[in-house]
Amino acid sequence: MSNYLDPVQVPDPEALPHVQRLCDLADPYAVSAEHDRLFAAAMNESNAWHAERSPFFAKLLAAGEAAKEPLADVADLARLPFVHANFFKAHEVVSIPERDVKLHVTSSGTTGQKSQMFFDAWTLRNGQRMVARVFDHYGWLGEEEPVNYLLSNYQPRPGLNLGTSFTDEYLCHFAPVRSVEYALKHTGSGHEFDPFGCVRALLRYAEEGAPVRILGFPAFLSFTLDRMRELGLPPVTLNPRSLVVFGGGWKGHADKQVAKPELYRRIHEQLGIPDERIRDGYGAVEHSVLYMECKHHRLHVPTWSRMLVRDVRTLAPLGYGERGYAQFVSPYITSVPAQSVLMGDLVSQHAPEECGCGLPTPWFAVHGRAGLSRNKSCAIAAAELLKGKS
Repeated sequence: MSNYLDPVQVPDPEALPHVQRLCDLADPYAVSAEHDRLFAAAMNESNAWHAERSPFFAKLLAAGEAAKEPLADVADLARLPFVHANFFKAHEVVSIPERDVKLHVTSSGTTGQKSQMFFDAWTLRNGQRMVARVFDHYGWLGEEEPVNYLLSNYQPRPGLNLGTSFTDEYLCHFAPVRSVEYALKHTGSGHEFDPFGCVRALLRYAEEGAPVRILGFPAFLSFTLDRMRELGLPPVTLNPRSLVVFGGGWKGHADKQVAKPELYRRIHEQLGIPDERIRDGYGAVEHSVLYMECKHHRLHVPTWSRMLVRDVRTLAPLGYGERGYAQFVSPYITSVPAQSVLMGDLVSQHAPEECGCGLPTPWFAVHGRAGLSRNKSCAIAAAELLKGKS
């Protein structure tokens, strides 16, 4: 698995030396005053990179405070302009020639508006390296024993370019594949949730005894556990080295959402997977940095990113504990001017010591999402497949 941690070079080392240095930091949760200054310098380079290559971002930057003088430290990040994630649902904006696009993914499933995101070689490989470093930090990288996978996501088909599916397929490279089952089967005319197939897979995996990795939307695993109970099936004991990593949430199916502590308890009781090996991850196609839960199930901000929380009415930056819109900032992306993105998620950010897990970076809690009526994410589209099938 070492190739996922191998060095990756920025597209222009002379224009992006601090971006290179920041993204080369191997510890995903390193904290220091020097790192803060490095981050600010990298953001200055990122802003200049996109302003030179994207007329849209050049105008956005010139209209704000950040263009008047460079950022000196992370305390200046509130001066940064930001692009709302919904902007990418209506516009295709890139900072690279079409020939340099290595991957094009969308944020939506079968319905709803789609964010169109484009990745050059650096953005793609460095994003994958960040994910690998987080998994390596928790000891989940480099397993030698083949793993049975249950992907709570869309079965691949020609032309499917959803960001969530791409991510889960990539995560399957972190441990050898013994077998793979999908919760959302391709029917030839779309995708359909297959709870009985998921139940059969879990029963088979328990009998085989190999480690299991369950990745994807939590809703489908929750409904699979419901079906096991409805069928009168007793709990099974999966290999204790099994791992559950969620991503995507319950958006669009909130009436059947199970609180995290309850869902984690049920997974442990019905599948035998230890609590410390059940984690949720936060990410978005518009901002492909992985925010992974710690052992206390808090979403910590990695060293390659910073987070601001903005008031829902004034957009003024808020302090720890206050709820507002999430703004994610990271200079790693060179393909699209998405280095500062305002999300529709309502969050609160908290000091590291409020967690107690030992990680030195801030963490955040997600309290909901604004604007669900028109802008549907992968999780919303996937949840619609549950209607009438759960």
